[in-house]
Amino acid sequence: MAIRLRNGIFMAPFHPTDEDPTLCIQRDLELIDHLDRLGYEEAWVGEHHSAGFEIIASPEVFIAAAAERTKRIKLGTGVVSLPYHNPLTTANRIIQLDHQTRGRVMFGVGPGLLPSDAFQLGIDPSVQRDRMVEGLEAILKLFNGERVTQKTEWFTLENAICQLKPYSWPHPEICVASSVTPSGGKLAGKHGFGMLCVAATQAGGYDALGINWKIANEVAAENGRAMNPEALRLVGPVHIAETKEKAMENVRFGYYKWAQYFANLSPLNVNQDPNEDPLERGLREGTIVVGTPDDAIAQIRRLQEKQGEFGCFLQLAHNWAPWEETKKSYEMWQRYVTPVINNANVNRVDSYEHTKANAGALMAAAGGAVMKTLQKHAEEVAAKTKKDAAE
Repeated sequence: MAIRLRNGIFMAPFHPTDEDPTLCIQRDLELIDHLDRLGYEEAWVGEHHSAGFEIIASPEVFIAAAAERTKRIKLGTGVVSLPYHNPLTTANRIIQLDHQTRGRVMFGVGPGLLPSDAFQLGIDPSVQRDRMVEGLEAILKLFNGERVTQKTEWFTLENAICQLKPYSWPHPEICVASSVTPSGGKLAGKHGFGMLCVAATQAGGYDALGINWKIANEVAAENGRAMNPEALRLVGPVHIAETKEKAMENVRFGYYKWAQYFANLSPLNVNQDPNEDPLERGLREGTIVVGTPDDAIAQIRRLQEKQGEFGCFLQLAHNWAPWEETKKSYEMWQRYVTPVINNANVNRVDSYEHTKANAGALMAAAGGAVMKTLQKHAEEVAAKTKKDAAE
């Protein structure tokens, strides 16, 4: 049986520097609430400390607030940058959230994406991935209730233990960020973690996607495990509307600020033609979807053809469009994309087509039933009238 594809978002978030940051954060909370009502299943929230656009410094604080506003959507750290935190305090924060959300929290981890974050903390970016592994393996022991004594070049634990056991058994779901390097796939394979492919539709991330999943499966097999494709999440930018023209009009509101932010930060943009419209380039390369629900469905099919089955597609929360149009795009996905990719209406269509094909016979039977009922009623009236006259 095919995997039912879950829906979610990956919220860095991205907010241009000309907007009020307080209102931006409030709108992010409102979006999670909106998605919960629509039936989205997951929302992942990032951690960033520099560069101005990605303004949530603590996904845990944000998740605590979002959990109070929502009922069923699962909330994940997307991600906690492990080299920035002592493993004990990180484990304790996640366990506390696990209790506060009654098991709705997911623990996404990574090495830290923005070099400017690392430099502010005096961390050499070249050591971040090794430190991520060290930190996570210590956190796993703490999640399991062990006392941990460990001294590394960047953290010290002395007979450390978490006061609370996790609410979830054996602990919240753990996912490792994976983009263009194999480190995330190796770690996921070793421990059986899920994977967050944050650049699944980007040129580098898309080309490496199958390779990283292959590496994860190979490492998992070496450790006597099997990777679960339901725990694989792919991230991609999407905005949809009733027509392609309407969607293009919507995203011109904020797309170019977003694109400029990435152009200033990403080494992947070095060889791109500076004279080409980045919106047109993204559409040409297939890294973004701006169009109709059919275009979104085509992107999912493209990823499935490349990757095989995966468990969840996370729309990148990008704020390209005005607020009302942004909310409408998410609603249209749930109304028109979800039922197609999960075959939700197969039986409805079958029932409709069967009824249509047999309409003549069905209507004849219904008409006959009506005439029979009318005739019966007339006979009953006549009999009553006759009885009354006789009396």
